[in-house]
Amino acid sequence: FRLIARSFGCALAYTEMISANGLTRNTDKTFEYLKTCSEDKPLGMQIFGADPQLLARAACIAYERGADLIDINMGCPVKKVVKTGAGAMLMKDPGLVSRIVTAVKKAVSIPVTVKIRSGWNRSSINAVEIARIAEDSGADAVTVHGRTADQGYSGAADWKVIAAVKEALHIPVVGNG
Repeated sequence: FRLIARSFGCALAYTEMISANGLTRNTDKTFEYLKTCSEDKPLGMQIFGADPQLLARAACIAYERGADLIDINMGCPVKKVVKTGAGAMLMKDPGLVSRIVTAVKKAVSIPVTVKIRSGWNRSSINAVEIARIAEDSGADAVTVHGRTADQGYSGAADWKVIAAVKEALHIPVVGNG
C-alpha cells in the first residue's frame, strides 16, 4: 500500500503502529511490520508502548531495520492498547510523556515525532500541554488528531485544538483526523 501511495506522489509514509513489546521480544509477527524496500523511503516507523526504556530499545530496533524517523503513538484510542497504559492513555500522564520522548530521543540519531489526540475526553483537552512537553523533551514534530480518545474515530474533529498546538510550538505540527 505504501508503494502505491508513493506512486501517486506520497513523499513520506509510515508503518502501521508497532508494539514496542513485540519488537523487544523478537516476535516474528511484529517484525513483519518493519519490512520495507529501497523504494519505500523515507519511512517513519510508528511504535507504541508505555515503558520509556522499552520504547527506546524498540526505537533502536526500528532504526536498525531502516527507519528514517521514529513516531511514538500517544493517540490510539483502541481498548487493547489503552488498557496497557499506551496510546491515548499517555495523554493522562504528562510526566510519562516526557520520560518516553526523552528516552527515545537519546536512543536514536534520527528524528523522533509524537502523535497525540486533543485530549482524553472533552473535560480534559490537554493537547497543547502534552505537545509542549513533547517539544521540550526533544520531539522533532507533533501530529495532533483533532478528536478526543473517547470520541474514537467518530464525530467532528476540533481544528481549533490543532491550531492552538501549532501556535504554541516551535517545531512542525501536523493536523490529523
